[in-house]
Amino acid sequence: MPHAAQRNPAGTGSLGKDRNIVLIGMPAVGKSTIGVLLAKAASRDFIDTDVFIQAKEGRSLQEIINELGLKEFCLREEHHILTLACQGKVIATGGSVVYSHKAINHLVSCGLMIHLDLDLPAIKKRLTNLDSRGLVMAPGKTLDLLYEERLPLYQKYADLTVDCAGKTHEAIVEEILQRLP
Repeated sequence: MPHAAQRNPAGTGSLGKDRNIVLIGMPAVGKSTIGVLLAKAASRDFIDTDVFIQAKEGRSLQEIINELGLKEFCLREEHHILTLACQGKVIATGGSVVYSHKAINHLVSCGLMIHLDLDLPAIKKRLTNLDSRGLVMAPGKTLDLLYEERLPLYQKYADLTVDCAGKTHEAIVEEILQRLP
């Protein structure tokens, strides 16, 4: 796969209405909230893949993880992402989507990838519901290790990175809109 900086996401130098805008990043950076606001501002439909998976499975992410384990959850996440055949949407992904080459490449093939970045101390302040959130994190793994493991993956797939530190959701949406090709 070409490096993100080498890809031309729209194929023509601008973001066409048929290209999805895909938000990736750590849990608690605000992908879902920003996604809703961005979809509204850009006059696009919104898909939250975590909500999509829960609807398809008929249970919460945490229930899936508790009942089936992390590996099976990731396989189901991959399956549901691969069923997404949409254009012109804003898509907020679960933080673990970068673990599946098939799922992330599917999203890359039809969208502009925007990494919402936030420093680890800020994520720790926001992430207070580790036991019920549906977080793909092996037993014994710390949030520090999860961040260290995932950050290079988000950077690898990102067409744009937006630093979210100290910014309101509205300011982040405005920055994204200004930076769209």
